[in-house]
Amino acid sequence: MAYHFCSSSSILKWSLSITCLCLHIARNSAEFPTIEHTSIKNGGSVSFLVVGDWGRGGNFNQSKVATQMGEIGKNLGIDFVISTGDNFYYTGLKGVNDPMFKKSFTNIYTAKSLQIPWYIVLGNHDYMGSTGAQLSPVLRKIDNRWHCMRNFIVETGILDIVFIDTTPFVDKYFENPKKQRFDWKDVLPRGKYMSYLSKNLDLALKKSEAPWKIVVGHHTMKSIGSHGDTEEIVTHLLPILEENEVKIYINGHDHCLEHLSNEEGSIQFFTSGGGSKAWKNEIHYKNHNDSTHFYYDGQGFMSVEITYDKAKIAFYDVSGKPIYKINTMV
Repeated sequence: MAYHFCSSSSILKWSLSITCLCLHIARNSAEFPTIEHTSIKNGGSVSFLVVGDWGRGGNFNQSKVATQMGEIGKNLGIDFVISTGDNFYYTGLKGVNDPMFKKSFTNIYTAKSLQIPWYIVLGNHDYMGSTGAQLSPVLRKIDNRWHCMRNFIVETGILDIVFIDTTPFVDKYFENPKKQRFDWKDVLPRGKYMSYLSKNLDLALKKSEAPWKIVVGHHTMKSIGSHGDTEEIVTHLLPILEENEVKIYINGHDHCLEHLSNEEGSIQFFTSGGGSKAWKNEIHYKNHNDSTHFYYDGQGFMSVEITYDKAKIAFYDVSGKPIYKINTMV
């Protein structure tokens, strides 16, 4: 069965613009669901913010980062916000009625400019709670900004963003020497799930006709932060991005802001994981000395402005000061 949900100004009113959100669940359940996000106000451009590793009830400067996101969001007239995962610390949500949802999300990101769709992936800490809670449409009834799925696509016309679920690829969560508990419902058997994700990531990218293709996941591919590269992601997913000429991969996981590229410079890797607790002071420059363009160990967030042939990307610190900017061409 195919489902089509469309919100317009008569159904759902966003504070700054009239936005059409259409969700198509593919007839073949193997394909990733797609959200069509068309903003009337921006015409030929798309702008959004990216924040990750944030949900701490406003602590560790989460509230300060949120305030500055509101200011930058207003200045840019953003269309949506992306979360790179680890949405609720330390162990995700207990259920759909967990007060942490409002305490860490609804009551924190209160700026008018942030009352727009949030597109969200799961992180490893989210898997330590109820993944079903974060994926449940019940949360959207509590706060209609919340759009969280394991794997999905957002199409904007000039930009297709593929959101992927990276946690099940990481071996140590299954070997689990710390005896942490993970919610693997709907993921096992693991090999079959990884095969499904890889196949349909490749399919989504091959079907895309947008000039810009971006992939978003929680775990790092290239990083000089405390976690470093996620080898399983590099092995299983990076070749798919390279084959399909993806220009940008965005992640969280490392609690920092950073920009690296591959050796050829054909893929840009951006980490936006400074939504709250940061300053780990574990930096491994030697890992990617020649391909590291920027690293900041503190809190902050990222903005992306995209036109048909250009992307403008910036990082901001906890005071809203721009600390790094780069333009890249399609």
